[in-house]
Amino acid sequence: MFCQANGHPHDWSIRTMLRNNRAMITVAGVADAVGAALLKVIVPGREAEVRDVTLAELDEAPIGQSGDLVLGAGIATPDQALAVIVRCAETASAGLVLKPPLASHPDVTSAAADRNLTLVELQRHGSWAQLVWLLRGVIDRAAAPGSSETGEAGVYDELFALADATAVIVDAPVTIEDAQYRVLAYSSRQDRTDPARVSTIVGRRVPGDVIAHFRSRGVFRKLVKGSELIFVPQGPDGTLPRLVVPIRAGGELLGSIWAVVEGPVPDERLRDLQGAASVLALHLLRLRVQADVARRVSADRLRAALQAPGPMGREELGLPQGPWRVVALGAHVGTGDLVHNLALWESITRRHGWRQPLIANVGDVLFAVLVDAGQSPGSWLWMERLIHDIAAHDPGLCAASGGVAVDLPDLPRSRAEAAELLALHGSARRRGSVLRFEDAWAEVVVHRMVTAVPQVDLLVGGPLPDLVAHDRKHGTDYVATVAAWLEQQGDPKKAARQLHVHPNTLRHRMRRLAEVVHIDLESPRTRLALQIQLAALRPGS
Repeated sequence: MFCQANGHPHDWSIRTMLRNNRAMITVAGVADAVGAALLKVIVPGREAEVRDVTLAELDEAPIGQSGDLVLGAGIATPDQALAVIVRCAETASAGLVLKPPLASHPDVTSAAADRNLTLVELQRHGSWAQLVWLLRGVIDRAAAPGSSETGEAGVYDELFALADATAVIVDAPVTIEDAQYRVLAYSSRQDRTDPARVSTIVGRRVPGDVIAHFRSRGVFRKLVKGSELIFVPQGPDGTLPRLVVPIRAGGELLGSIWAVVEGPVPDERLRDLQGAASVLALHLLRLRVQADVARRVSADRLRAALQAPGPMGREELGLPQGPWRVVALGAHVGTGDLVHNLALWESITRRHGWRQPLIANVGDVLFAVLVDAGQSPGSWLWMERLIHDIAAHDPGLCAASGGVAVDLPDLPRSRAEAAELLALHGSARRRGSVLRFEDAWAEVVVHRMVTAVPQVDLLVGGPLPDLVAHDRKHGTDYVATVAAWLEQQGDPKKAARQLHVHPNTLRHRMRRLAEVVHIDLESPRTRLALQIQLAALRPGS
């Protein structure tokens, strides 16, 4: 029943090329694959791998992620182009595509050359919609997993072939999506669709406004509960009608087929579509199993690299260019076990744009490996914002970053620092949802010292043991008073504020405790020794 669709001639040449060559593809390689009839390199920049395609937004937000090929579909002036070039350079984009005359404007080409950014021109007659699905075909097939551990490339090839075959059945362009509405494959002829479909393929996920439209029609509720085909009439903003086919196995929703149709589809074709869904269910089950295997292999490799330096390089570990930070993730994200929390963190980070989260557990602690520079998903600043946003709804959530790891052998040290810092979370002086080793190194140093020596060996003399005994016997607060005085460097007002008492009360306590023990607070060495002993009494501080 399934046959190869007659697609665009460019599409067929791209498919053939990528079946024979799955190596890294650069911007120049993409332009060659699409053809000079559509794309021409104007400014050759650095030879960066193209990992994805994204649309440029005319705002101040970062554009995409490192390795994205940015499409300037909405750029109309040289000033807008210059602003986008700056943002592309900040996120290490692979290249920028513009239409003439902007692509050849002297200021634009000069700015791209200065930043070593590859600038490509989309010919006047080319449509952005046509380019999007052509680029998706090139990039998706080039990036389709094909490791010896999983052998996934064949499954992805088959999904694209099945998408084409399904498009022939329904005589309409289709996408195949998983249960989270992420695009897994799509057919040819996507240039015959609407802006919603273009945005879905570009982002590999149904846009929020489109989801709202389909939710208002009850599409997702019907998908979850039933197995019937769903016809969605034309929507606002030019959204064309959709035919949605659930893909199920054993009652479980694995995904769905979305066809952009012109109107109701004949019953005979609907029966064929249900047959196609049954075949696709087997492929999605196989893909899920292989994805689980690949995820475990990746996590095992990352876990080994976090524990000790190993023979694997950055590419084998799936790491972007460093330097990196290892971040320990608080375990109270959910109420489940470690496996549940790992799945939850992967879901959270993917939902916020990190396409391939580098998260693994070492022991009972979850760790993420982040890029130290930049603000794109997968970077430290991005994670810091994400943690703060989530912590606003879950105050118990926290994360702790180890120091910067410049090279792969530095990862175990950064992990150890992150784990140690996470264990110190909740101290009186270091509260907050995000901790960074550089900001809390003093606490870490003191903690290492007091945990390396038994408490009984640190409380060997001086006034503190006697003050502890006096507090226990008489119910006084002399130990807390000395601690506040030391922490506030002898400032009675600040120390009193820390203890929630009047400054005169603090002064009275200091005079009274001096009658109980001899304490020389003028001596720097005495103050240091007292602070060490106090830290030993409060190992969590």
